[in-house]
Amino acid sequence: MLRYFGFSVFLTVAALVTAVFFGGPAALLAVAVLGVLEVCLSFDNAVVNAKVLRRMSPLWRKLFLYVGIFIAVFGMRLLLPVVLVSITASLSIPEVWDLALTDQQAYGENVEAAAEAIYTFGGIFLLMIFLNFLFDEEREIHWLAWIERPLAKAGKLPYLAVVIALAVIYVGSQIAADDKYATVLVSGIAGLFTYLLIGGINEMLEAPGGDDEDDVTATGETASSGAGAGGTATKAVAGAGLAAFLYLEVLDASFSFDGVIGAFAISSDIFIIALGLGIGAFWVRSLTIYMVDKGTLDEYRYLEHGAMWAIGFLAAIMILELKFHISEYVTGLTGLLFIVAAVISSVVATRKERAEVPSRAARERDEVTVGR
Repeated sequence: MLRYFGFSVFLTVAALVTAVFFGGPAALLAVAVLGVLEVCLSFDNAVVNAKVLRRMSPLWRKLFLYVGIFIAVFGMRLLLPVVLVSITASLSIPEVWDLALTDQQAYGENVEAAAEAIYTFGGIFLLMIFLNFLFDEEREIHWLAWIERPLAKAGKLPYLAVVIALAVIYVGSQIAADDKYATVLVSGIAGLFTYLLIGGINEMLEAPGGDDEDDVTATGETASSGAGAGGTATKAVAGAGLAAFLYLEVLDASFSFDGVIGAFAISSDIFIIALGLGIGAFWVRSLTIYMVDKGTLDEYRYLEHGAMWAIGFLAAIMILELKFHISEYVTGLTGLLFIVAAVISSVVATRKERAEVPSRAARERDEVTVGR
């Protein structure tokens, strides 16, 4: 276990010690609460990450771990809010950074003012992930079969997910404040465009003849034979790896939005927020690699389903946040409930299958005996 979680434990201890050194017990408590909150909000993110990451080569996995974690902690949790405030408040980035250091309350208010744009972008991106999962006709395993099977059949309608996303964007613009109408529309379209763009790049760069379950960033020699073909395939899978890496980073950003905004209810100090959310980000990375190496998604057949339903719930929450305030604790705990329910269902289904195997073998023996 130390192999997977040792570094996260070390960084957690270091972050907590740093918090005590600079802010005392109050800062320690704030960092600890933010770290736990981030893990709760992003556990389903780890499951989806694992699904994508297990199809990537060791090189891209390492890039996701080391380069990706730098982007996740410093880019998404520290710099991204500064950039968003700069855009929405019409301030330069140095001005926003100075505001964050000298007037944290005003900075927090500006982040709150950018919430509509943040929630709509992230909500629509996550909604598209959820809808495309539901409308996948080729998916053989269904968890909540009574609703998943009919929706999978509905996936035969082309562009259904896009139509629903556009309808949600319109509804979001109607429930938001009057002065945020254009902001919601532009942010929602941007979220939809980002999802479609990354998906298009992934399909365009995917290795010829590749299968979704194959390693999308394997070495290339298995995809084609011959020097020329091998070179083309290598470029294709490298491009596919880049597309998958971008997808994971945008996905991580979408999950981090809720935590970044909700963090200001706990602390207005951007460094405390960065420490707490950074701890959570490292634990999510560790959980992701653990699930990839241990084959957790194969062992728990409904785990991905639970994560996807949690993502759908989070997307709905982010859109509803345009009108209503919903506690981030509700969001995190509900996501965990979906995950736990999926794990329990997976265990029950596996035990049921194993119990049926001896019974089936006994029936076959009895049939042979009677036949003789």
